[in-house]
Amino acid sequence: MLFDENEKKLLSLTRNDPNQLLASYAKTDFELDGLEWPSVEHYYQAMKFDDADYREQIRLAPHPADAAKLGKSRRHQRRKDWKKTSVTYMTRATYIKCRTHAEVAQLLLDSGDMEIKDLSQYDYFWGSGRDMRGENTFGKMLMGVRKKLREELHK
Repeated sequence: MLFDENEKKLLSLTRNDPNQLLASYAKTDFELDGLEWPSVEHYYQAMKFDDADYREQIRLAPHPADAAKLGKSRRHQRRKDWKKTSVTYMTRATYIKCRTHAEVAQLLLDSGDMEIKDLSQYDYFWGSGRDMRGENTFGKMLMGVRKKLREELHK
């Protein structure tokens, strides 16, 4: 995690760093849909598929990178609505992770109003891409979860 000294404060991370608590690869387990998930990445990758047995195989993968690899399989049919629902599943899992682990929620809340960027060089959807022109969907999702957590604190 880097804090940029520019005029606008920036929190940068990479989603696939298992040592970064806010990353989807962080091994911070949580319960969702009646199952225990080892990481957000496990949940996200499993939700790509309707096949319950394959979802379970992904859930039981030993490492988030293994879950990601299984999620890229071309031998299994993805859900037809995946492009429309993928961000929802990532958001849902991240929110539940924050509600399960107070230290993760606090880390996100402590980022204040900083812009959050996923510095994935080769991912122009979830990350910012190497030229910083990517969608940064992961960073935007984290900022949305942060906003929801903040609203809940002030109810």
